[in-house]
Amino acid sequence: MLFYAVLIYATRSPDVTTNRGAVMQQKPTDLSMDAYWMPFTANRDFKKSPRLIASAQGHHYFANDGRKLYDGFSGLWTSGVGHCHPKIVAAVQHQVAEMDFCMGFQLGHNSAFELANQLTQLAPEGLDHCFFTNSGSESVDTALKIALGYHRVRGDAERVRLIGRQRGYHGVNFGGISVGGIGANRKMFGANLINAVDHLSHTHNLQYAAFSHGQPTWGAHLAEELEALVSLHDASTIAAVIVEPVAGSTGILPPPVGYLERLREICTRHGILLIFDEVITGFGRIGAPFAAQRFGVRPDIITAAKGLTNGVVPMGAVLVSDDIQRAFMQGPEQAVELFHGYTYSGHPLAAAAALATLEVYREEDSFAQALALETLFAEELHRFDHHPMIIDVRNFGLMGALELAPREGAPGARGLEVHKRCFWEENLVLRNSLDIIQFSPFLNSRPTDIRSMFAAVRRVIDALT
Repeated sequence: MLFYAVLIYATRSPDVTTNRGAVMQQKPTDLSMDAYWMPFTANRDFKKSPRLIASAQGHHYFANDGRKLYDGFSGLWTSGVGHCHPKIVAAVQHQVAEMDFCMGFQLGHNSAFELANQLTQLAPEGLDHCFFTNSGSESVDTALKIALGYHRVRGDAERVRLIGRQRGYHGVNFGGISVGGIGANRKMFGANLINAVDHLSHTHNLQYAAFSHGQPTWGAHLAEELEALVSLHDASTIAAVIVEPVAGSTGILPPPVGYLERLREICTRHGILLIFDEVITGFGRIGAPFAAQRFGVRPDIITAAKGLTNGVVPMGAVLVSDDIQRAFMQGPEQAVELFHGYTYSGHPLAAAAALATLEVYREEDSFAQALALETLFAEELHRFDHHPMIIDVRNFGLMGALELAPREGAPGARGLEVHKRCFWEENLVLRNSLDIIQFSPFLNSRPTDIRSMFAAVRRVIDALT
């Protein structure tokens, strides 16, 4: 009965009496369109025919022209239980009327402490402390600073090297793009990235692992590259390794069987901290609170954001082990232990949204719902395995990708065309990263909606030239 009620919420039509999503809105003026420099967007192309959203409810957006669009990406990996969930909306409304802001330096408020307590209970055993940020990018830079500081306060000041991975995405702050491995994110800023960074190879291989269902059986040996980097730099200089358990923004790269386990073993042997960037994989995206629990591999630090508040208010978190946090708790009691933080760390509205979101996850058994949907999602996705336009299909949990053969001389053009045609012709919102079409359905999606989504995508791809 509860799951049925959830589906009613997630798919109900907008309330016409409030004109929610039903009123057509005018396109912004040319001046205001020009003023907004959009993130990760082909601005000139977009503004020729803007795809504008007026409102959202449940599993749908409502466009400026009044059309109802199915959201196949659940926000931006963010809104797992649907847009404008009434419990979360009510919590934020109550909080903003009660206390809009509280300084977080040498002062605190109840919700931040309660949220930290609930998060550490949800996290893998041993990750007992939480530092709040405002985004995934800030969570990553915070985690890197904590890792460096940890070694320093323990007397290992030579441990300054950070190891990322090719094709890794860790946000867009300088630390994140330094350990990240997406060339387009790095090339304009390469001369100013942080020093002492190296990268492991990515695990994607079209020859040996294309069209894998879930984790590829090929590729675990790539973890041995960490041993090679230890030999090159010496373990005494390496502070931390950071990876996404399932690489997301680059195009959904599940870890090969045994790969994460091997990274953990190598890091443990050499005293290197292992950081899991779970900004995407956290909060049910792959059927567990965190990917660390799904894969049975416990890192020393976890970064989180997105699903923490269901996307309602920006917020991030860094979960750390007791050993790490305790290492900083030395010196005079009146001294600041970590000179780091943000004006909006633990913001009251964000904390209220997060507490309500965690309550929804519990009440609606959202993580179990996501786990139950995995098989259907994988089956529908892999119906594209033999499509002549598709060169790879990848999936894990409720994360999936179709990789299109690129148009000669125009990488990314075909993927953007699919995105736009889905919006205009099929009333469907998806994400493309160059020629990779990505899917991130709601944790409480209806099977019929998943089937309809992939049927619409097939119609669009079939029509491509």
